Amino acid sequence: MEMQKLKDAALYAVDKLLEEGADEAQSSAAEGRTEEFNVDAGEFSLIRSVFSSSIGLKAIKDKKKGTTAVNSLDKDDIDDAAKECVQAAISGAEDDAVCIAEKETNMDFRDGVLEGNKEKFFDSIIKFIDDVKKDYPQIMLEQVIANYSYGKHVFANSNGVLFSEEDGSYSISVMYSAHDGDKTTSFNYFDVETLDPGADIMELGMTRTMFERAVAELDAKPFEGKFVGTAVLSPICLTELISVITGSFCGDIALIEGTSPWKNLLGEKVASDSFTLKVIPNDSRIICGEKITAEGYKSENYDVIENGVLRSFCLTQYGANRTGLNRSPSTSGSVEVKAGGESLDEIIAKIDRGILVCRFSGGEPASNGDFSGVAKNSFLIENGKISRPLTETMISGNFAAMLKQVEGISRETLQDGGCVLPYAAFGGVTVSGGAQAE
Repeated sequence: MEMQKLKDAALYAVDKLLEEGADEAQSSAAEGRTEEFNVDAGEFSLIRSVFSSSIGLKAIKDKKKGTTAVNSLDKDDIDDAAKECVQAAISGAEDDAVCIAEKETNMDFRDGVLEGNKEKFFDSIIKFIDDVKKDYPQIMLEQVIANYSYGKHVFANSNGVLFSEEDGSYSISVMYSAHDGDKTTSFNYFDVETLDPGADIMELGMTRTMFERAVAELDAKPFEGKFVGTAVLSPICLTELISVITGSFCGDIALIEGTSPWKNLLGEKVASDSFTLKVIPNDSRIICGEKITAEGYKSENYDVIENGVLRSFCLTQYGANRTGLNRSPSTSGSVEVKAGGESLDEIIAKIDRGILVCRFSGGEPASNGDFSGVAKNSFLIENGKISRPLTETMISGNFAAMLKQVEGISRETLQDGGCVLPYAAFGGVTVSGGAQAE
């Protein structure tokens, strides 16, 4: 469907919602195409093309909200969905905070690769499989999902908002483990995005580093004992901490319910001076970043924490209305933790006793940031060196306290198309043996 026809469908849906009795209305119409290659146990298992179309509707009636969605852009289906949506609003609960976006400057966005090269991308996947077999024979590619994804999206509402976006990119998701005779490692995984169908996947992100560590993990042994020391989080593992910051500490639910330990700390120090967290959907290092928020605002970059000071919460307009605080300029998950001035080796050289955590498995942390779980694919640090790989080892601590005990942030960063993250070392983490493998 041409972009104008997609706009027409979105605008038609808004009109139908109003016609059915909505006071305010919005729609989000999308079409997409995915070319997918799957590899299982090192061999191609699936090649397919997937087409999709959908529209999501939102109606507000007497301060009550209704939503619905349908996987079709046909007018008859939109008509039925509009009726259902308004009826859901009529039977809903009254909420003074429900709203739709105010009109800004309407814009059309285009980003990425709008015409994919299926053959060239397929060749790059074959090369990757061959490179793994040649360079890392102990690595088993449990599963590889490689996609070229192209999509069009239109957002419209009854305030006159009309945004459109069109983008395309390549993504690779890899799950793997290492094997050598009777020895095997826990699985691990990573995702990378690129705009180049012929990219050397082995050189994207931290692919080689992760495979090299997996091979070293074949000699992992359990840790006995217990100590309080330093946890060095790998860039991928650092995303666990980021999700706690943006969700449990700064997100809608935490602030609406008043459970966030930072609810009264806007403008105050919540982390070490060296820690800066940004949300960066418009950064050039992000592949096809968020252009429009789910509520219908243009997405902008912003600081959550700047040199340790809490500058912004991560609130939607609804969350802002409920709390009396400001809406954040983006709902994107594309984040950057500002790199430091030391190498990873220099950071590790200063650690007497600690652990390099490359994957973490644990439940949701408590609302105050307390956590406990299993460090997987990880390594013991002793006397300023990585001494040996570990089997599953328990770690525990408090995320809020850790942020005030930053002992180092690396100048090396992972840039995988979705984020820009360094290694980060935090003190005050308890490491103990006896964890059960999962």
